[in-house]
Formats: sequence, C-alpha cells, structure tokens
Amino acid sequence: MPTDTPTADDRAIALLSKARYGRVSVSMRALPFVTVARHIVVDGHALLRLHRGFGYHSACDGSVVAYGADNADSAHAEAAADGSESGAVDVWSVQFVGTARLFTPSEAELALFGEAPSTADGVPYDPVYLRVEPQFVTVHQLSGVPARRSAHAV
Repeated sequence: MPTDTPTADDRAIALLSKARYGRVSVSMRALPFVTVARHIVVDGHALLRLHRGFGYHSACDGSVVAYGADNADSAHAEAAADGSESGAVDVWSVQFVGTARLFTPSEAELALFGEAPSTADGVPYDPVYLRVEPQFVTVHQLSGVPARRSAHAV
C-alpha cells in the first residue's frame, strides 16, 4: 500500500542533494582508505566523481564501498546566510554502503556534476566516475549543536 511518509532512504537522498562533496571509503590491498568525491543522485543511485590520478577508482570498481556526506562544516554558515544564526544548528550525516561500478555519465549527468576541479595534488584533474546503488542507508541528526568557538590546542 503506497504511503506519503518519507523513508530513511528518501530523507538520505534529499539530504545528499544539499551537499556537493562527501567521502568514499574502501579497502585497497587490505588497507582502508577514505577520499573525497563529488556526488549527485540520479534515479536512486549515487554517482561519484573522483580524480583518476589517485587510483582509488580501481579499488572501488566492483567492491562494496561506504559513502558519507554531511553538513557539519557548513551548518553554521548556512544558518548565518539565512539570518537565523541563533548559536545552535542542526547537523546531519548520511552514510550508505553499496557496490560501486565504473560508468560513463550521460551529458545530462555531467551537467549535474558541474565543473570539475582544475587540479588535484598539483596535477591536472582527470575525472573518473562510479555508480553506487545505496544499501544499508543511515541518517543521523544532531540538534542544537552549539556554535563553534575558538580554541587552542592543549
């Protein structure tokens, strides 16, 4: 029976569309790694753009990966831009696990990704793309997160 109640997957997709970048993680030669990736969501799949020069796409292709994105660094800036900066904000985090596959994006998908970075670690950025079907989706939200205050290292 259809329902209008949003699922956790629906909420995760909506939140992912608010962030441009996240982190993909997988094991490479039995060692875990995490790297930054640009993402878009199309037809329930997360499409990722990585720098080919890192070589991580080879480890991701055909493997189960974890992907996460959040608004932890931008929540206060977004609140200030909206004029609603009261010192406390809501911070969300989306994580999912799924199998990644290399793919060639369509022209429409490339347009959704937008312009790629010009360099990565000082060399020209060479994009490579992965499609991930999210499974085991989790969404977490922290409410009333206090504004960040300057602190000194101890």
